[in-house]
Amino acid sequence: MSDRRSLLIAVDLDGDGAHPAAWRHAGRPPAQALTPAALRATVRAAEAAGFTLATFADAPVPPSRGPDAAGRLEAGIRAAFAAPLTDRIGLAPTLHVTTTEPFHLATQLASLDHAGRGRAGWVVGAAHGAGDLATIGADPLTADAARREAEDVVDVARLLWDSWQDDAVIRDVATGRYLDPGRVHHVNFTGSTFTVTGPLITPRPPQGQVVVLAPAELEIDARADVVLVGDPDPGALARRADQARNSGAALAFAEVEVVLDAEETGARRLAALDAATPWPDAGRLRYAGPASGLVDLLRSLAPDVDGVRLHPAVLAADLPVLAGQVLPALAAAGLHRAPEPGATLRATLGLPRPANRFAAPATTTA
Repeated sequence: MSDRRSLLIAVDLDGDGAHPAAWRHAGRPPAQALTPAALRATVRAAEAAGFTLATFADAPVPPSRGPDAAGRLEAGIRAAFAAPLTDRIGLAPTLHVTTTEPFHLATQLASLDHAGRGRAGWVVGAAHGAGDLATIGADPLTADAARREAEDVVDVARLLWDSWQDDAVIRDVATGRYLDPGRVHHVNFTGSTFTVTGPLITPRPPQGQVVVLAPAELEIDARADVVLVGDPDPGALARRADQARNSGAALAFAEVEVVLDAEETGARRLAALDAATPWPDAGRLRYAGPASGLVDLLRSLAPDVDGVRLHPAVLAADLPVLAGQVLPALAAAGLHRAPEPGATLRATLGLPRPANRFAAPATTTA
């Protein structure tokens, strides 16, 4: 495979950055990360830089209970706020199958796709610890039970997105009919812990199916459009990416944490951040250093993965370097291209728009 393979570049835009002590180095009070102005500025900067996709991390409870435990607004709300502010970057919140009703989750994502005119994605979350499930008064789940729940919720979400055919809305003024009920379908889904009759309460998403991104450790590759692969060893990462595609996923993205040279070297910045609160090991590649080194790393990954999702340690410091140095260098080398204005996320990712499973197959005449 050629080392000039183009890369799709996603970026996570959670709070002040991926490092738990990011707020200490963001140059603003921590509460400002929750304001509409801060989110607007960050998302617009990511879109202007040419990122393929912005993701929004989330968890039922804060990821740290120490001095750097950070509050956050729900990821779906943040993505919905960003939708009318943008016209080409994809928007993918993390929504947890274990703490959100499947019907409401599918509706929220369909609505996001309508608001973004076809740019919605979904990072499948399956938090299942005691603290996570206590938020809804439920008992913790085993990893296998959480995986089965994720499989069921993805399956029913896909059914619900198809429950309205593309031509269900007819707006027939003469008869006063808004939709044709014969083109809206019950899904009658029975999972291991829930049932859903349907149909959805919103028309089919503009993309037909919202783009589903699943972490590799969730092991639901066959149900995902994109599998997010994290491994600190590039060789193991390449093998896991191949496994994801062989299991049915269309694309595999590498997870990469970055701390770039800014006013200080990336190594010094990381040491200062870790002195406050160590960055937990999430089993991902982690790069600290100059922009040129990150470009070389991404070039080396290009033959083995379809894209990367970058996790900047501190958005205020790392996002400008990514926008001003890393993405331009990749574009100049033919390794990255910004999305086209108005393009759907599926089109940007090179994924087809799926046919509706409830629609009658087209017939041809001689």
